[in-house]
Amino acid sequence: MTHLVCCVSAEEERRVRANDREYNEKFQYAVREFVFSSLLILQSNCIMTSKYNIITFLPVNLFEQFQEVANTYFLFLLILQLIPQISSLSWFTTIVPLALVLSITAVKDATDDYFRHKSDNQVNNRQSQVLIRGSLQNEKWMNVRVGDIIKLENNQFVAADLLLLSSTEPHGLCYIETAELDGETNMKVRQSVSVTSELGDPNNLASFDGEVVCEPPNNKLDRFSGTLYWREKKYSLTNQNMLLRGCVLRNTEACYGLVIFAGPDTKLMQNSGRTKFKRTSIDRLMNTLVLWIFGFLVCMGMILAVGNAGWEKEVGSLFQSYLAWDTPVNNFLFSAFLSFWSYVIILNTVVPISLYVSVEVIRLGHSYFINWDQQMFCSQCNTAAEARTTTLNEELGQVEYIFSDKTGTLTQNIMTFNKCSINGQSYGDLTDPLETQPKVLDFSLFNPLADPDFCFYDDKLLESVKVGDSCTHEFFRLLSLCHTVMSEEKSEGELVYKAQSPDEGALVTAARNFGFVFRSRTPGTITTTEMGRTVTYSLLAILDFNNIRKRMSVIVRNPEGRIRLYCKGADTVLLERLHPFNLIMYAADGLRTLALAYRDLSEDEWEAWSESHRFADKATDCREDRLAAAYEEVEQNMMLLGATAIEDKLQEGVPETIAVLSLANIKIWVLTGDKQETAVNIGYSCKMLTDDMTEVFIISGHTVQSVRQELRSVWLCAHCTRLYTVGSRINAKLQMTGGQKLRNAHALEADMEAEFVSTACACKAVICCRVTPLQKAQVVELIKKRKKAVTLAIGDGANDISMIKSAHIGVGISGQEGIQAVLASDYSFSQFRFLQRLLLVHGRWSYLRMCRFLCYFFYKNFAFTMVHFWFGFFCGFSAQTVYDQYFITLFNIVYTSLPVLAMGIFDQDVPDHRSLEYPKLYEPGQLNLLFNKREFFICIAQGIYTSVVLFFVPYAVLSNATQSNGVPLADYQTFAVTTATALVIVVSVQIVLDTGFWTVFNHVFVWGSLGSYFIIMFALHSQTLFRIFPNQFHFVGSSLLPFLSHMCTSKSNTAILLSRYHSANTDLFSSIIYILFCNENLFCESKN
Repeated sequence: MTHLVCCVSAEEERRVRANDREYNEKFQYAVREFVFSSLLILQSNCIMTSKYNIITFLPVNLFEQFQEVANTYFLFLLILQLIPQISSLSWFTTIVPLALVLSITAVKDATDDYFRHKSDNQVNNRQSQVLIRGSLQNEKWMNVRVGDIIKLENNQFVAADLLLLSSTEPHGLCYIETAELDGETNMKVRQSVSVTSELGDPNNLASFDGEVVCEPPNNKLDRFSGTLYWREKKYSLTNQNMLLRGCVLRNTEACYGLVIFAGPDTKLMQNSGRTKFKRTSIDRLMNTLVLWIFGFLVCMGMILAVGNAGWEKEVGSLFQSYLAWDTPVNNFLFSAFLSFWSYVIILNTVVPISLYVSVEVIRLGHSYFINWDQQMFCSQCNTAAEARTTTLNEELGQVEYIFSDKTGTLTQNIMTFNKCSINGQSYGDLTDPLETQPKVLDFSLFNPLADPDFCFYDDKLLESVKVGDSCTHEFFRLLSLCHTVMSEEKSEGELVYKAQSPDEGALVTAARNFGFVFRSRTPGTITTTEMGRTVTYSLLAILDFNNIRKRMSVIVRNPEGRIRLYCKGADTVLLERLHPFNLIMYAADGLRTLALAYRDLSEDEWEAWSESHRFADKATDCREDRLAAAYEEVEQNMMLLGATAIEDKLQEGVPETIAVLSLANIKIWVLTGDKQETAVNIGYSCKMLTDDMTEVFIISGHTVQSVRQELRSVWLCAHCTRLYTVGSRINAKLQMTGGQKLRNAHALEADMEAEFVSTACACKAVICCRVTPLQKAQVVELIKKRKKAVTLAIGDGANDISMIKSAHIGVGISGQEGIQAVLASDYSFSQFRFLQRLLLVHGRWSYLRMCRFLCYFFYKNFAFTMVHFWFGFFCGFSAQTVYDQYFITLFNIVYTSLPVLAMGIFDQDVPDHRSLEYPKLYEPGQLNLLFNKREFFICIAQGIYTSVVLFFVPYAVLSNATQSNGVPLADYQTFAVTTATALVIVVSVQIVLDTGFWTVFNHVFVWGSLGSYFIIMFALHSQTLFRIFPNQFHFVGSSLLPFLSHMCTSKSNTAILLSRYHSANTDLFSSIIYILFCNENLFCESKN
């Protein structure tokens, strides 16, 4: 019996009761639907990324394939061919190529789905310990249900989204690695609710009957909101209490968790939705051209149908007495109607089904070339380039705009503590570059816990620490306390820091070397070593960092009982409390700056704020807004300690890459969240900005009128050569400073888009600063909409995903910020410098090959098909074919398929190093010169001309020719085979002339295909096959005669080739013509 499960209505909230499957089952959480299956599983933790099973594969896959218009069109033709009154061709002339295309696609889909099934089975059959009826039992992941309590052991994957209940670590802590979720390999800490942290025994957990009310399933990895109800009390739940599926338990012996989300409801699976399908400009053009060709086919059918009506009325009616119309034809109009559909069948090869499968094979080959390119392999990180899609390769050869992130994309995202400002005193200033570089400070004598890899040159800062300057000590104390870094002590004095961002790691390492060493943390304490003395602080509160606050604070109580708030954040957030001079100076050096501040709290102030914070933390509605207001309340009236400056060096080869891409007429825009001065300095470092750019324009208006006026003034400066903009002014939001509300900006508003785009595109370089991830995507969408240009976005972090998905082509850098950008991208590699090879070599070659392939493909198919059209005027418009049906079937799948595939996969015009040496070779792709509507019409015009010569020259030669005994030389077989042979030779020579780069495959495919034609032709026209299958092979064996008669028409072949390649070697072709003309009589006499 087949069970079908109706869709459960969308959840507004989720209610889960521990150890109560019967209660949870009534909500039908994580319902799995198995069509054509008698098995119905509710609340399953089974995941299913595969699309098919054995039963559904054939119908579902065929249904998907026939969503393609071309496949449906050929299925329609096949149905027409089954009607005897219409078709003059056998059904297999269409079903063979259609079945071949469907089979190839089905095999590819089945192979992909097989590996998905294999991966699903591997995951679903992992073992997990589930608490059932008071005891732990081994269960497969797929059998875990919502509300179950699971035991996890060290290094185990988390089976579902769990609420952490207890852990073997003190205070209910556990450590996880989230690489499978966000690509970050550093450890993160999670903590159970205090009331459940002592339930570590299975007996206690078996009696746990708490109920969780929380948000419905969603894809937000960093947010969770819920409430635990137990023993008539409620406890607030946050993301810090959750273990998500895909995480790995690390450095924790064991922990227990309650399943909240299972299977498809987990955040991992919620984030695995399909990416928006991207199509190339050539794809869109091909769709248009195919429609035009279909219209042309209908016109030809109508012309020949009208001819059939006239012929049947004027001539055919005279033969009615002994050659009556076939049933059910009873008049010339109905005959014309049937003739129209007959010619639609015969002429359908102008829209060849093999075109689509050939394009996919070529793109697949180009993708493998990218994957195999050793010059795009990074040995340092053991990472190869990867084409994550096969549909955009030729689009790589048409890019006009590149939108690049800065940190981790242009730079290494390996941060080093470079400079700082403490109490107005600047430290770390580099000496004059003409002077000798100072030595790196040796911290080992001063601090045995120092990191030996840390480099700093200014000994004044170290002296200030040694003499006990209070501001300097407080500065580094803040850095050692205000962070989320995890510390691991592998051996005595050997500390390893696990930081969630390179910035935090660099700052904590700096504090470590200057004598303030972070050692360990618990939920309630932070232990440091300050100038050799161990100090433990009580951690009272952590005020989290987020993209809106742009700052982080901690509130601690020192051993003397003093309560102090330490805060570090973006300088724009703390700007009112810090003299801006040093920050601007550091930013001008291309450094990333943070401001540091503190505030002392009295016991009463702390108690009052703690109560309000506790109330906000336990709120069940608008919890985040309440917490933000509480944070805002206490982060006031702070005293400023100073600022830090961190250096993020450029990646290798970035300046050279940008210079080469600029010579290829590719515009590069940098979209960064950094401040203006930092971004501009990086622009100079990477040679995006140069000293010969004399005009600098900054758009910084606060009102619609001022922004519009600035844009217009820039536009009036016709000699402008660069533009860098403060991103908060050109994007949808300004940066929030303190408690200030977000304000709308103006340059991207609908009524100013055109002015902004025209101004920015008139400049040589554009840098957008202080932009958010959403604003990056808005800039990309604006250029796509206004310029109709091919765009490429490249980034390395999660904040670049929206930009990567918005652009025509998304490129992910596998760097220090995880692999989220890579997972969302179309292409990935490890270094920005590989971008020039991806575009100028692989992209240009892919575009060139695809254009040559399409031009030749349309040419040969029009040359092949139009012969039928001309023949219609000489056969009474009877829909009789020129070629025999086997030739029609094999032409596109045997005789001419492999040579054009070889050209489309291997062809080159210049070697790869020449493509890099002469970037201007890239411009034809940007201008779309190699395949456009004009080139298409030229190709079909040449194909039509070829068909005219192929038909009328043999017709003129053979129509009145006789043998020496007076018997007519020509018959239908002779004419058909002569024309077919001439066609195969002409299109084969054509591909020889079109191929610019010969490989072994080209030679084998070209000459092998030509040889296969003659072998098959001799076989099909042999007397042996006629004797065995007299009803299928109508031509009695006389295969030598058509071949020799073809030689008599060699003038037609030569004329075609000369007309198409008049620039070829004149002497060589003249010699060929002379030999052919001299031997014409000899060939004819041999025939006679």
